[in-house]
Amino acid sequence: MFDKNDLNQIQSKGIEIETIENQIENFIKGFPFTDLVKPAIIGNGIEKLSENSINELVKYYEGTCRDLDIIKFVPASGAASRMFKNLFNFLESESTSSEFFEDKSFNPVYNFIHRIKDFAFYEDLKDALLKDGFYLEENLSNKEFPVIIEYLLNDKGLDYGKLPKGLLKFHRYEPSNRVALEEHLVEAAKYGVSKNKKAFVHFTVSPEHLDKFKTQVDQVKDEYEKLFDITFEISYSVQKSSTDMIAVEMNNEPFREKDGSLLFRPGGHGALIENLNDLEADLIFIKNIDNVVPDRLKEITTIYKKAIGGLLLKLQSKTFEFLKELENSESTNLIGKIESFAQSDLNIKISTGFNDLDPDEKKSFLFHHLNRPIRICGMVKNEGEPGGGPFWVKNSKGEISLQVVESSQVNANDDTQMDILKSSTHFNPVDLVCGTKNYKGESFDLHKFIDPETGFISVKSKDGKNLKAQELPGLWNGAMANWITIFVEVPIITFNPVKTVNDLLRPQHQPG
Repeated sequence: MFDKNDLNQIQSKGIEIETIENQIENFIKGFPFTDLVKPAIIGNGIEKLSENSINELVKYYEGTCRDLDIIKFVPASGAASRMFKNLFNFLESESTSSEFFEDKSFNPVYNFIHRIKDFAFYEDLKDALLKDGFYLEENLSNKEFPVIIEYLLNDKGLDYGKLPKGLLKFHRYEPSNRVALEEHLVEAAKYGVSKNKKAFVHFTVSPEHLDKFKTQVDQVKDEYEKLFDITFEISYSVQKSSTDMIAVEMNNEPFREKDGSLLFRPGGHGALIENLNDLEADLIFIKNIDNVVPDRLKEITTIYKKAIGGLLLKLQSKTFEFLKELENSESTNLIGKIESFAQSDLNIKISTGFNDLDPDEKKSFLFHHLNRPIRICGMVKNEGEPGGGPFWVKNSKGEISLQVVESSQVNANDDTQMDILKSSTHFNPVDLVCGTKNYKGESFDLHKFIDPETGFISVKSKDGKNLKAQELPGLWNGAMANWITIFVEVPIITFNPVKTVNDLLRPQHQPG
């Protein structure tokens, strides 16, 4: 199947030939659909914190975090081009401006132009046009909308169509407006400061954008360090080429470029488990680059971040205590207490067969199930936004656990499964805090906790030909399938993603 050139290409990417063979086998046999048991709801899989609990957890977090190494992990490699899909379509359309603007109440291009002064990048766009002798206000009044949009998206102006979201101006402030990256620095200063008054922030970026990220950070870092009297430690990583996936023809033969080389595609956000695995920290907060709000709305986000961080630290402390007991004690007196804690506090389902085990087997079972990475996932009430949902899921071994499941993982032809999917009350806003060290203070090898059966196959095209592409188990889906998982309800105001440019016009992204 592979010649010498193929093997050299595979080796250059740092991929084992066995890995490629496994990927092709996955194309042939496909991935099984997720087996939903029931949705996770308040009181059965999702915890709703009382006001008193929140206050206690925040206090606990604030009293503990100063002695820890904390990292804010921000997936930030996504390009912003999809944000501007409607604007690109407008430039490519043959319609006149008047025809394109007929339905003013729903037309996203009309809304963009009508409220252009409400965007944080308005002044920059105005200056870019002015350099070439164009006055933005005149272009607006003369309905020269294509010129305005071209200067926003293309390299003759701001080049926003090619930049990553993290470098786009999101919010307006006095005296200067902020890009999304800056809002994550401010967030880190509010809940991610650890020992020695340091705030560690790690961005995963595309290689072509790395220098731009570094330049932006260099421009603003000193300002925020003085403002919050802290030191920022900023690090970056790129998606490893070893996580790329081979593409195949529709008959599962390797897809080849015109020059005969193999076609590889990025493995999706699940590839970032590699980046996460490389980090050394006691606590890692994960949040997407586009889910930020202005300062006036940050308080609730900060409170809940501290609360779920405090909850993780409390549960982790108790878990470590029990693990040490299981490892060192000859006594079996605590088995019942540990079993109860595992089920009620850590959502670990223990089958009735556990009762038939002898004491040493019970200790071994509990040790294995407690000695795992732990994550607290914020969940918001489902109000129609896209996103994976929280469910009780049965794996191929018959084990039931809490998982974040995307709709694409569910069999659309199975009415029972679809009914369970539709009955979900919450969804995942990618709001996680993770504990990736064991009770000895050693980092877990996160590869050991991935469910390889949760990959995804889709049909794409290249050079006019259809192909099959494969994605790794998602970062917060199958890549964390075998972690200890706790779901906690968080307010909808903590979820404010920017998927289209007009999302920046929502009240949550505008000055108060």
